[in-house]
Amino acid sequence: MVYEVRAPILELETATGETARFFEASAQMRGRVPNSTRVWGHIPYIAKFQLPAGTVLQREGAGGVLSCRIKEMAILKTSHVNTCNY
Repeated sequence: MVYEVRAPILELETATGETARFFEASAQMRGRVPNSTRVWGHIPYIAKFQLPAGTVLQREGAGGVLSCRIKEMAILKTSHVNTCNY
């Protein structure tokens, strides 16, 4: 039996407290608040530690050797292999 748990995407306009601050930090670091960040908003005290690491991993440089294009292709292929709908 497979169980599927989904966390809803939080709305930016209704976020308060630490979640709102997390969304603001994401907008400052990334220039936007992607849907994945809006889900991380359910656990903002943990997510704030993931934000800098995730941002560095997605960008070129910072000691990495892969281009953003290759990284995005790996993300898409992994999603496809795992039959992700989104």
